[in-house]
Amino acid sequence: MNKLPLLPEQASTIAPRMDVLFYGWLGLSIFFFVAVVATIVYFSIKYRKGSKANRVITGESSTALELTWTIIPLIMAIVVFFWSAFLYVDFTQMPEGAMEILVTGKQWMWKIQHPNGKREINALHVPTGVPIKLTMTSEDTIHSFFIPAFRVKKDVLPNRFSQLWFNATKEGEYHLFCTEYCGTDHSRMIGTVTVMSPERYQAWLAGAETGVAVASSGQKLFTKLGCATCHTGTSPRGPSLAGVYGKEVKLQDGSTVIADDEYIRESIMNSSAKLVQGYPPLMPLFKNQIKEQDLMTLVNYIKSLKDEKSGAKS
Repeated sequence: MNKLPLLPEQASTIAPRMDVLFYGWLGLSIFFFVAVVATIVYFSIKYRKGSKANRVITGESSTALELTWTIIPLIMAIVVFFWSAFLYVDFTQMPEGAMEILVTGKQWMWKIQHPNGKREINALHVPTGVPIKLTMTSEDTIHSFFIPAFRVKKDVLPNRFSQLWFNATKEGEYHLFCTEYCGTDHSRMIGTVTVMSPERYQAWLAGAETGVAVASSGQKLFTKLGCATCHTGTSPRGPSLAGVYGKEVKLQDGSTVIADDEYIRESIMNSSAKLVQGYPPLMPLFKNQIKEQDLMTLVNYIKSLKDEKSGAKS
């Protein structure tokens, strides 16, 4: 099936499953198209003008026939629904321990940052056999990150994070596109994904172009923006952020929220939106004060902070 020229080659773990679903939908569509057209042609010939076909309406109906054309399509629709739903759930659930790479869309380029700080423009290098999680945002308008050979695509939006994951299975170079019209040079917003063996990837990652690690640059931003003043130790002005990621946070109104990427992002950009219980609204607003790429770096640094009591990583 993967040798048919209808689709690009399969180079990720989810690609074969996506293709089976696609061909399943295609087969059903062709079946019903042929059935409907054949029926139209048959009746057009049988009841053509001048034919001697019986045109008397008897008023009789067939319960068995009506149940057949109702129940069979219903079962097919249910099967396709659950088939698609299970695949969608697998596609959207991020695997534990996936290697996280930051992606920022901008007219008209993709800016990539690896865990050690190494950066690329319109290029993405990844190892085979390792789950990769992309955390993405946009600095301007809506983009859409698409790697056809992996069968993954996700919209990249300003003022929020979006994520997708894949596990590349075959070494080689593959196309990377933006599939959301984002301006006059949208068609030039293309790039290359290079899949390498884990050993080659580590060698490439340790090359001369290695930049400042994400955690290190995030720590510098944390200090530069004054976050460390209120969010470390036992400061009465702001809660400690050590180990907060993924935990439940109690708010001023008595409700709770999970400290995920979006909550941390919102708390940085609009600190008064969800005030933590027991702390005054003293934090300044950073909306339009931080670039999207820096914001992702800062959020990732906060996620990496260890719990001061248990020593567990957040």
